[in-house]
Amino acid sequence: MANLTHNRPLSPHLQIYKPIPTMIMSIMHRITGGALYFGTLLVLWWLVAAASGEAYFNWVNWFMGTLIGKIILFGYSWALLHHMLGGLRHFMWDLGYGFEKSFSTKVAKATLVGSICLTVLVWVIGYVVRF
Repeated sequence: MANLTHNRPLSPHLQIYKPIPTMIMSIMHRITGGALYFGTLLVLWWLVAAASGEAYFNWVNWFMGTLIGKIILFGYSWALLHHMLGGLRHFMWDLGYGFEKSFSTKVAKATLVGSICLTVLVWVIGYVVRF
C-alpha cells in the first residue's frame, strides 16, 4: 500500500489555510500579548527612572517625547487596547455567545477597527488634556 500522505505536511499550517478575519485576529491577539511584555518593561523603566532621581527621570521623559518614543508608546497603547478588545471577544465566547460565522467575523473586524479608533481617541484626549 502506497503512502499517500508522504508529500503532505503532518499537520496543517498557515500556508494551507486561507486567512480569514477571525484567524488573523487570533494571531494578532497573541502578538499583542507578546508586545505587552515589552510594554511592561517600558513601564518598569519609567518607574526605575522615577526612583533613581530627577535627572534620569527627565531623560526618560525626554526620550519618550521624541518621535521614536511616541511611536513606541502609540504602538504599546494600540497593543493594549487591541488585546483588551480581543480578551472581551474571548470572554463573550467563554459565556457561549457569538459562535455564528457571520457574527464572529463582524466582531473580529470590529476588534481591529475599535482598537484603532480607541487608540486615536486616547491619544487625542491625552493631547487635549495636556495643553
